[in-house]
Amino acid sequence: MAIPSGALWNWFLDGLVAPVEIHTALAAILARPVVPLAAAGPGLSPNDLATLCDVWHTEGDFPTRVDCYLAPEELPEAAVAAALARLLGRRCLLPDDTLDPGRFLLAGPDSTLRPVHLDISDGEDGPILSRLRPCTVADQRVRERSVCRQSRWAPDTVVSGRAAA
Repeated sequence: MAIPSGALWNWFLDGLVAPVEIHTALAAILARPVVPLAAAGPGLSPNDLATLCDVWHTEGDFPTRVDCYLAPEELPEAAVAAALARLLGRRCLLPDDTLDPGRFLLAGPDSTLRPVHLDISDGEDGPILSRLRPCTVADQRVRERSVCRQSRWAPDTVVSGRAAA
């Protein structure tokens, strides 16, 4: 049996959101089944079209963690996260294209995407994200760091989720 392939998405949502709400919203966006990771059994085949989604809660300003496995590779992650933020009416953080662990893209309930920075600390159930601030050239630390300026998501960038496609 071939190992199923697909994208891996790791996001954080503000507020506590029930797994069933996330699964339902993602299924509507992806037009395919979204099931809990626990539903994956040894019989999973490469032809299965289900996206596996693990949801749990932690602490901090973005306490709902969403990990999607076998996500469709043909869909842009940022556009899907922006659609999820809109459907749930929540802010959603996703990794950006830098290797800076404290820099993320923030998808807003209005479907916009913008680069942001957060403080990260270790928690019992995973990283704790706090102190959200925009990635802007008005910030001295951002002006001094080239990694933000080299990103596709340059400081002060704000785009619609549809433009991320």
